[in-house]
Amino acid sequence: MLPPDVLARRAALPHKPAGAVLVGPTVELRPLELAADVPGLFAIAGEPRIWTWMSGGPFADEADLRAWLASQVLAADGTPFAVRDRATGALAGVANFLANQPAHLKIELGSIWYGTAAQGTGISAEATHVMLGHAFALGYRRVEWKCDANNAPSQKAALAYGFTFEGIQQAHYIIKDANRDTAWFRMLDDEWADRGPKLAAYAAARRATRVRTM
Repeated sequence: MLPPDVLARRAALPHKPAGAVLVGPTVELRPLELAADVPGLFAIAGEPRIWTWMSGGPFADEADLRAWLASQVLAADGTPFAVRDRATGALAGVANFLANQPAHLKIELGSIWYGTAAQGTGISAEATHVMLGHAFALGYRRVEWKCDANNAPSQKAALAYGFTFEGIQQAHYIIKDANRDTAWFRMLDDEWADRGPKLAAYAAARRATRVRTM
């Protein structure tokens, strides 16, 4: 049996993840607001390769992007966050808490995308660090990361961020009328004390590269 204090955490967690403002050294995450955020997000969403492995996109106009994001805002078990660069206030992308299962103290980071200007800058690593820290502080035992088994950049990022690869689930989804085999990764609460500082250092190193090249 799990300890009573662990089991008691389940009752404290809502089915839909609560909105919060999450702040890192150079990024800020706020619950996505369609009216305020869609114009800025559409401005960075034009590169088709962003959407290769995503369930939506590319988007013809703001209305299409808004409709896709609205389903995430309304999800009963998920909450999307708009990710901003604190120094400039510019939107960098979107990251979600989703597939929330308080009864099992697990949640997923997913439906993550960034404009091309933010890619490779450490923004994703820092945002992931902030979201992981928040999830574990709330009492989750397990945070998952899933991606298309052919999505090499996402798998590389998951490993660099400290997630553990668990295997491939074949014929997991049909996305854009095509089969998707899914690669599963996870991080556990008892790993965070070791992996959290390593991820923070990794994000800082990526951030330093960004600063030097600006």
